[in-house]
Amino acid sequence: MTQRTALVTGGTGGIGSAIIRYLAGQGHRVVTNYRDAAKAETWRQAMAADGIDVTMVPGDVSDPEASEAMIHAIEAQCGPVEILVNNAGITRDSTFHKMNYQQWMDVVNTNLNACFNVTRPVIEGMRARKWGRIVQISSINGQKGQYGQANYAAAKAGMHGFTISLAQENAKFGITVNTVSPGYVGTDMVMAVPEDVRAKIVAQIPVGRLGRPEEIAHAVAFLTGEETSWITGANLAINGGHYMGW
Repeated sequence: MTQRTALVTGGTGGIGSAIIRYLAGQGHRVVTNYRDAAKAETWRQAMAADGIDVTMVPGDVSDPEASEAMIHAIEAQCGPVEILVNNAGITRDSTFHKMNYQQWMDVVNTNLNACFNVTRPVIEGMRARKWGRIVQISSINGQKGQYGQANYAAAKAGMHGFTISLAQENAKFGITVNTVSPGYVGTDMVMAVPEDVRAKIVAQIPVGRLGRPEEIAHAVAFLTGEETSWITGANLAINGGHYMGW
């Protein structure tokens, strides 16, 4: 397998960490961004203890100038970004009639606008080299909606609209662009939900359990491989059957 530079935004979270482990295990140079240096260093050391070498660069993906500077720093250290996983995401939950503008914009900027901010500085290089893999990490709630998440659902749905347009524009340049839409995964954030609420969620999942971060990571690694050049513009729903659509 050809070693490539892979950037996973928001890589210090549960799903992001699993994606990084998978891509590093395939021999790629893996990079992620951070905003809190102390927390990032603790995370990096934990990954290093498991034999996972991750390059870390500062970068706020919700800010276009910071994102461009981040890409320049990565390219200076590791070479051009050939695999991009737009994974960074936050929630600011509220029913819409109580949601304020800042809650809306925080989520849209980090979850959706970041796709532009990070992808724009790398896409021309991918086109010039005639190779690239881009994956958006969306959500089941971008497909079916969720009470109290109008901001999050809108941003996550928008990510796939971005995917299918970018896929069409770049298919002839050896670049694939796909979306992965996880269901409810047993990350720290989900496990912090009260047990009775989690039980109600699991009861709605035909497989009968929460997902594992590794299951999402496996799909991302699959879509970034050399062998998947005919898969582009797809949205892979990984949710244990919780939501099924055409």
